[in-house]
Amino acid sequence: MSDASPARAPRADLFSEYCPSRDVLKHVTSRWGVLLLVALLDGPQRFGELRRKVGGISEKMLGQTLQWLEQDGFVQRIAHPVAPPHVDYRLTPLGEGIGRKVGEVVAWIEGNLDGIQAAQAAHAAEAS
Repeated sequence: MSDASPARAPRADLFSEYCPSRDVLKHVTSRWGVLLLVALLDGPQRFGELRRKVGGISEKMLGQTLQWLEQDGFVQRIAHPVAPPHVDYRLTPLGEGIGRKVGEVVAWIEGNLDGIQAAQAAHAAEAS
């Protein structure tokens, strides 16, 4: 592990505790980050649409995760000048790239879920 100070942290050394990429990794690989990136691969969506699509997410976590992804340059918030207010969220080109990558992980998990659940059951049986 690197012991570089924050002022001298390498720009792209994920193993350095001071690397700014760690925050991006945290945002992208969080449960809600992954699900929102994959959901937005379907195209621009409103806040309520995303909340209905991503079961179990609270309004607070949806808003917070969208803000993180927007700050990281993956999501664009588009406010339309109409009454009542209309806001859409869509992936930026960077967001589309990372969305496809995490989408592959999601597809792999879904395609291998039977084997994963069998391994979990075997482990639980061994532990008891």
